[in-house]
Amino acid sequence: MNKTTFAHGQLKSIVERIERLEEEKKVIAGDIKEVYAEAKANGFDTKILRKVISLRKKDAAEREEEESMLDVYLAALGMIPGAGEEAA
Repeated sequence: MNKTTFAHGQLKSIVERIERLEEEKKVIAGDIKEVYAEAKANGFDTKILRKVISLRKKDAAEREEEESMLDVYLAALGMIPGAGEEAA
């Protein structure tokens, strides 16, 4: 087997593995969509549920930093009651 034949075989194998994984990803995405639909049918707010899932992926320090930056931005936009706007 020469290098070109090996490279073609390797490339084909990689492409086929990626295609299988993409198909699995589609199936999993469909399963996740069904769970969100079930949650919605049971009265849960799926937008909030997605935010909870997002927050659970982060560690405490990362969440605190994000919340702190959000507070800074909201205060700068005058969206936090009692937090005086800085001069623009």
